[in-house]
Amino acid sequence: MLQANNIHKQYGTVQVLKGVNIAIKTGEIVSIVGSSGAGKSTLLHILGTLDKPDKGSITLNNTLITGLSDRQMAAFRNQYIGFVFQFHHLLPEFTALENVCIPGWIANRPKGEVEDRARKLLQHLGLEHRIENKPQALSGGEQQRVAVARALINDPRIIFADEPTGNLDSVNARELHELFFRLRDEFKQTFLIVTHNEELAQMSDRVLHMKDGKMV
Repeated sequence: MLQANNIHKQYGTVQVLKGVNIAIKTGEIVSIVGSSGAGKSTLLHILGTLDKPDKGSITLNNTLITGLSDRQMAAFRNQYIGFVFQFHHLLPEFTALENVCIPGWIANRPKGEVEDRARKLLQHLGLEHRIENKPQALSGGEQQRVAVARALINDPRIIFADEPTGNLDSVNARELHELFFRLRDEFKQTFLIVTHNEELAQMSDRVLHMKDGKMV
């Protein structure tokens, strides 16, 4: 489903990724762990088409994404990839419902269809009573669930999560990881998660370890 081969990335004189290979199957939940500076987030951003490798190839959903133009890559990302970050990046002037709808509107899908799916996702995540609330009225855990719903709105093939529990307490962190498994079971969703939390990573189907820009 996702195959990356010999991924290299350098910033200035610092070689961040040194020939990384990774393969993810459909429906897998895979965590990447390692110390700060190991290259985890850089790899995630490259796999998610937010950055480009200096060398190597990435195939996702049978498409060689490293061969796409910037415009093609942006369209591919909107259609096939979802993101959940440590900082929720919810727009403060919009309601929870509107925040979830934004990727669907960007994809030019019918407004009513997008809003209907957003409502169903928020209800599914236990936020039916928060649909019209703006982010400042939501708890940290609720904001993160809104971000998860936003990641799911276009029915992506894979969700990349970068330290998704970094700003959550232990209870909300465990609930979020359990939510990922529920979404995998119900929607056959695939997740690749970067985390410092070894305990929560062990809940995943596989744990990959990075050190000094390589898988170890």
